[in-house]
Amino acid sequence: MFVAQMKYWMKFSFYTALLIASLIACTGQSQVEILRDKTPLDTYIYPHFHHLDTNLKHQYPFIRFETNCFRFYSPQSANWEHLFQDFRNMVNDKNCKLNFYHIGGSHLQADVYTHDIRTYLQTHWLDLPGERGLIFPFDLANTNNPWNYEFHSKNNWHTYRSVSYHRPEGIDFGLLGAIVETPDSIVEIKFNYDKTDVKPGFTRLRVYHNKGPFPYELNFGPDEILIVNKFRNETLGYTETIFTDPVDTFNLQFTRLIAGPYNLQLNAFQLGNAYPGISYTAIGINGAGLYTYLANKNFEEQLKESPPDFFAFSVGTNDANVPYSSFNPEVYKNNLEAMIRKVLAANPECAILLTVPNDAGYKKKYLNKNVARERDVIIELAKKYECPVWDFYGIMGELGSSRIWKGNGLMRGDLVHFTASGYHLKADLFIDAFEKWLQQMEKRKYIN
Repeated sequence: MFVAQMKYWMKFSFYTALLIASLIACTGQSQVEILRDKTPLDTYIYPHFHHLDTNLKHQYPFIRFETNCFRFYSPQSANWEHLFQDFRNMVNDKNCKLNFYHIGGSHLQADVYTHDIRTYLQTHWLDLPGERGLIFPFDLANTNNPWNYEFHSKNNWHTYRSVSYHRPEGIDFGLLGAIVETPDSIVEIKFNYDKTDVKPGFTRLRVYHNKGPFPYELNFGPDEILIVNKFRNETLGYTETIFTDPVDTFNLQFTRLIAGPYNLQLNAFQLGNAYPGISYTAIGINGAGLYTYLANKNFEEQLKESPPDFFAFSVGTNDANVPYSSFNPEVYKNNLEAMIRKVLAANPECAILLTVPNDAGYKKKYLNKNVARERDVIIELAKKYECPVWDFYGIMGELGSSRIWKGNGLMRGDLVHFTASGYHLKADLFIDAFEKWLQQMEKRKYIN
């Protein structure tokens, strides 16, 4: 008995140490004095193509490929210098992890182009598989689930989405902006990857649920033999399970330990591991605007649990989807700046990317001039916070270009959402801009 207990605690100590090591930020390896040349970031001349096939210019002559870049409006950016150094250390030393987040609305709930970006980041560099990060069981909420993973449950679920104007008492949204709830005393949920080439295993599963005393026992069936620890944080509302070996699926059962009414609420699953690489979390709710995420009570505290090294804002389509006279650029600016501050509160050194929303038709037929006004606000804040802008509105061709994209099979009839081909092209453009940024930083002279 004593020997068995010793083996258990030795194993637990080993995997706990491994987990802690995996969570150490790359920043510890980049604390080095860096001397830069005098080349300002905002004067760099970007190549027209890097990642993209040059034949696309002939296939889609209306796209402004020459403007596709992460454009800086400030001569220097300490946070983006910091990200590059951390990124370079990660690629060279393969011993740390970077947390990437990308926030938006329905474009990101679908997780088509963002999953293309995730796939690139987790396969382009050898031995850097990264982790899946935070996900939500949209399948259980009876809404469109990202096609790259699945959730199944025979229980009956009620859904709360943060886009609703009515927020019931006791429903406090977190980072991902949705909650599923059931009153059942026995709840079973199955997860597996689906239709994806990137399936990083996880040795750490964190389930975000009700705060306070949590009257449920969690059981993983046959995988229980792989578990070295389970612990709960009642203040932040999560239960975390540590496995000895990586798994890529789970069959989780919640069993309520008390009688009487109690509703189980779930608002996120986090799939973590000890692998180096990128953790890439897409945050998206159909119909969400900046005002949606600002009202999510637990947004910032959950973000601080896995602080961002990179955070891309792609929020604005729904904010701009109003008549011209009803759109207030100052309100949009205040909301975007408030969100930026939330991110920087989680990590003051986070590299923030501001992206301009795509051109979109208002009510499917009117030109929407509000997006250009959003771009002005975004550039103003980019200067203030020394971060770059990915001007997708300009890359598309600006006002009215959504009609041209639709005519070429890249946008749907609503003139807001893209076809599968359009989303994949958008991902290629983003990756091309990211690689141009890497090239830009490599060309700057570093002396350690």
